[in-house]
Amino acid sequence: MILDTSAIMAMLQEEPEAPAMEEALAAASAIAIAAPGLVEAYMVCEGRAGENGARQLDALLERLGSEIVPFTAEHAALAREGWRRYGKGRHPAGLNMGDCFAYALAKARHQPLLFKGDDFAQTDVKAAI
Repeated sequence: MILDTSAIMAMLQEEPEAPAMEEALAAASAIAIAAPGLVEAYMVCEGRAGENGARQLDALLERLGSEIVPFTAEHAALAREGWRRYGKGRHPAGLNMGDCFAYALAKARHQPLLFKGDDFAQTDVKAAI
């Protein structure tokens, strides 16, 4: 299962979707996040909660046993294709750059994507829940 920043933030902020996300993650055989997507998650966490936000993210990723996946040329091509098809200003899904990182990893690994919101539901990636 691939993690998007939106799912990470929903879990860290204990939003209503968090229990279902935690349940899906517990059933997953593997959990991964794209390295540039992780940078985005740190930026959001620290922007909202300072250094404590980064520590909370570290603890969550450790608890989940998440793999941090280096971003390759293949991922870059898939991210570009995701933006071309579903990018902000081009498609109702409105994927931003961080979304495209998660999209690319989900497509490359043929794994479901854990996310919050309606953006990815309008794309061709498989939703984790």
